[in-house]
Amino acid sequence: MKRKIVKIDEEKCNGCGLCIDACHEGALQLIDGKAKLISESYCDGLGDCLPECPTGAITIEEREAEPFDEDAVKKIMAARKAKKEKEEEPLACGCPGTHQRALNRNSEVSSAKPVNQYTVNQESQLRQWPCQIKLVSPQAPFFDNSHLLVAADCTAYAYANFHQDFMRNKISIIGCPKLDDADYSEKLAAILAYNDIKSISVVRMEVPCCSGIVQAVKNALIKSGKMIPWNVTTISTDGQILDN
Repeated sequence: MKRKIVKIDEEKCNGCGLCIDACHEGALQLIDGKAKLISESYCDGLGDCLPECPTGAITIEEREAEPFDEDAVKKIMAARKAKKEKEEEPLACGCPGTHQRALNRNSEVSSAKPVNQYTVNQESQLRQWPCQIKLVSPQAPFFDNSHLLVAADCTAYAYANFHQDFMRNKISIIGCPKLDDADYSEKLAAILAYNDIKSISVVRMEVPCCSGIVQAVKNALIKSGKMIPWNVTTISTDGQILDN
């Protein structure tokens, strides 16, 4: 049958994954770093994914395609929901890794202390636990009246002085917009709604998929309706600051 269905220009797709979250039918997936339509029968052709694409890689075309299978979509989405709930289900004893707590740190710049002729010991600047975006509670007390750092997890490995230059005196939360199966904007919007956040610093890698973490913060700010100062710093894959 001839009907409307999404078309993806892989040359324009940057692999951010925002369209995946926007598609309520599960018709899209990231494969080899590109968004792809996994089944014509899963796409309803309404185009909820279009406004989320930052590069304009998605369009709607009318062509011969398999009919939209609403029953199949309901089954696959129910299965995904069940899997996600299972993954997020806490252990009966309570996983210690999710227990939130504040960590006391010296607000002054910690001096590097030589351990031996080869090693310099620097104090961690992490001020709370947990730090994964997926694990933190929006109502955790350490968020209130804080300066928030939202970072792609690779940045701390690429940039050598990450703790002192970015994390000091901030509440730091991290994630990977490409690998995490989650919509960060919802969690971030909840954090902004429950707390008085003074500023937001976003640190991303130069790779295209990292634009997802910037977009999530932008969407969260829009949803919150709050005017909060924010900035973005980009780190190159060889550990240099590209822009700030």
